[in-house]
Amino acid sequence: MNDVYLWSAILLVTLATLVTRSSLHLLGERLRLPASVESALRFAPACALAAIAASDLAYTQNVLDLSLDNARLIAGLGAAAIQLGTRSMAATIGGGMAIYWLLRWLA
Repeated sequence: MNDVYLWSAILLVTLATLVTRSSLHLLGERLRLPASVESALRFAPACALAAIAASDLAYTQNVLDLSLDNARLIAGLGAAAIQLGTRSMAATIGGGMAIYWLLRWLA
């Protein structure tokens, strides 16, 4: 790979990032998103975080593992149940970790 190709790639990726991230700020009031799109965008960070966490719970050594032997998946489901029941973040984290440690100790 030569230097011209490398610096061109860096410059183009930087430019693409700058344009996509600053376009809404630069256009300001001239570009209004529909209310339905704005309300849907409020859930985007939570959806991205859930997708990352779910893939980490469901995969073991890059293989999909939905069995009862997957301690992380069972602990994650237990933590979700605790969250639905208590609405407490501390109880969710503590309970999920306790379930995970118990399952790992029993295995």
